[in-house]
Amino acid sequence: MSTRRFRARAVLLDLDGTLLDTVADLAAAVDAMLVELGRAPIGESAVRTYVGKGARVLVRRALAGALDAPFDPPAVNAAMPAFERHYARENGSRARPYPGVLEGLEALRAKGLALACVTNKPQRFADALLARTGLARFFAVTVGADRHLARKPDPAPLLHACDRLGVEAAHAVAIGDSSNDVQAAHAAGMPVMVVPYGYNEGRPASTLEADAHVDDLLQAAGRIEML
Repeated sequence: MSTRRFRARAVLLDLDGTLLDTVADLAAAVDAMLVELGRAPIGESAVRTYVGKGARVLVRRALAGALDAPFDPPAVNAAMPAFERHYARENGSRARPYPGVLEGLEALRAKGLALACVTNKPQRFADALLARTGLARFFAVTVGADRHLARKPDPAPLLHACDRLGVEAAHAVAIGDSSNDVQAAHAAGMPVMVVPYGYNEGRPASTLEADAHVDDLLQAAGRIEML
């Protein structure tokens, strides 16, 4: 495992699979959507492999029952209102911080680093989830999925977070759990650290070409110093 250390002014953290284990909430919403549409529920284990590229991709995969589901805009458009209604009810009800998250956020903040949460989750759901789980207090900026902004693996949301924080991308470090996070960070020109416990579409996080692999957020905080 790399012991590389980083100097930065800001840290940009992914949400689902990095800060919070949210798959139980997502699975409850997906299964309720499927039942409403007259389909069989698929359960938490399947949903866990489908998470990572935003709500529309999750719904698309759930409808098709496959990770590499073909894009069917009419079907997804028809299903999205049901998913969003059910997820608005479930969002945050079962979500829990991963071990080391609270301690890691406290350590990062104590170093004076600016913190942003950057997620492919729709903005209103991201804001509500951070508030409901008590994590909102750590973040100066939250960038969720928005129709005017491309989603990870595009670097746009990370660059937007840096702009809002007033920090150059080269002076930021990203922390995530998936290929989306690694690709977006490298495209934005910043290093990225990866935690091992998230939702990398069923693939081990150890296979990701990150700049560092860490056990948890507290260990990540120990590798970052204020620039």
